[in-house]
Amino acid sequence: MSFDALTLFGLVAVSLMLLFYAFEDSSPWCILGFSVACAMGSVYGFLQGAWPFGLVEGVWTFIALKRWQKRRLAGTSAA
Repeated sequence: MSFDALTLFGLVAVSLMLLFYAFEDSSPWCILGFSVACAMGSVYGFLQGAWPFGLVEGVWTFIALKRWQKRRLAGTSAA
């Protein structure tokens, strides 16, 4: 099996999304990591030519960023 650079990038992006999603309850930084991985997935989708995938992952990027911001602010006000 042969992987080109774009396929490898997509595999890394989706793997990171899975990893950060699994641990997002442990730290707000995992939510931020998830948002970065979603952005990577969006870039991958557009580069591959699957623009609906790229568009949806872009939306997930902003949703995750808002969740990260909300969780961070909730954590600071509780301290």
